[in-house]
Amino acid sequence: MSGALINLHIDDEQKRRLDRLSKRTGRSSSFYVREALGAHLAELEYLYTLEDEATQIRRGELETVSLTDLEAECDLGD
Repeated sequence: MSGALINLHIDDEQKRRLDRLSKRTGRSSSFYVREALGAHLAELEYLYTLEDEATQIRRGELETVSLTDLEAECDLGD
């Protein structure tokens, strides 16, 4: 596999768990670190995007639509 190399420090308990999982499954520790990163990176990107957008909304930098206007536009009113 080609790609960039990173240096990662984890605590002793995480290392023990990773080693046990690797031994039990025959896969490398690096495989599981890549799997965990891949599984959660999109989630973290989404979270921080939402936080950034919320900040922009509070500053008045993003246009918003009221719920009443949205319901009317979608013909969802009472």
